[in-house]
Amino acid sequence: MVNQDGIRRIIDECLREYPCELELIYNEPMAFHTTFRVGGPADCYAKPQGEGFPAFAACLLRAARADGTPVFILGGGANIVVADRGIRGIVLDTSGWTGKTEEGDAGPGDGPAMRFRSGTGADAAAELAAGAALSGLEFLAGMPGSIGGAVWMNARCYEREIADALIETEIIDFSEAEESSKGSVSRFLRIPADRAAFGYKRSPFQSRPCLILSAGFALKSGREREIRGEMEAHRRNREAKGHYRYPSAGSAFRNNRAFGKPTGKIIDELGLRGLRIGGAQVAPFHGNIIINAGGAAAGDIRALTGEVAARVKAAAGFVLEPEILFVGDWG
Repeated sequence: MVNQDGIRRIIDECLREYPCELELIYNEPMAFHTTFRVGGPADCYAKPQGEGFPAFAACLLRAARADGTPVFILGGGANIVVADRGIRGIVLDTSGWTGKTEEGDAGPGDGPAMRFRSGTGADAAAELAAGAALSGLEFLAGMPGSIGGAVWMNARCYEREIADALIETEIIDFSEAEESSKGSVSRFLRIPADRAAFGYKRSPFQSRPCLILSAGFALKSGREREIRGEMEAHRRNREAKGHYRYPSAGSAFRNNRAFGKPTGKIIDELGLRGLRIGGAQVAPFHGNIIINAGGAAAGDIRALTGEVAARVKAAAGFVLEPEILFVGDWG
């Protein structure tokens, strides 16, 4: 466990400099904050809210970096498994930083634009766009997680991905931090989207130490009824596939076109549906979904993910790449 007295000092210093509404809990079970409903305690769980979020978050990242205290940035908790031993340092929850912040013209030929704070739910962002009769984010309807997380992993479904609409990302950057008397200095930057820097469920932010603050999207004017109709079709499709039946993270493994078929189909053909370790199970209704079937530990999910990957490699020669991120203290 990281020294909690040191964490308290960091938090207190940043609150004095940059007051904001803050939910602060020590030894908070991360099972309360992930869609898998598993995970041990965070040394410190911090959820800043309101307009003071950016300045407080920048101070926290700067001070923690100078102190050597790890900070884990939490979005919607939709694609992660936190270790049963928990997660060391500070968990910075972005879900208090929500809403639409700007509308305007995305630029010549790009049409209207909308910008969302990173803690905004992906589904909520699609709803806000639909309410303005703007099309381009329908594929996010029914998707768990946040806009920040969706940008970070270049979320993809229904033949669309975040990079298709993204025009700019605002970040707190500390990848090339300068040094000051208070340690490393975080910078607020707006990064124009470089389509070539994004790939299948990959973004340039995965290799850059930064906190995503907001994202701007180029959308198209449309008919609200038609936009909402497509959104409802996506939600029904997700429900029919069983995405909401049990705690899970959605797809367990990335699809790879080189395999010639979806990962779920490969797993199905090997008869692995229903395979179980402890409380973790390959969903009986979908080969590429691992579920918490009841009482699962994070270790069960990790072990089952490894077992499925090993069996697929042995039988088909394919190396599956987990889409789930395993974070925290795995010992």
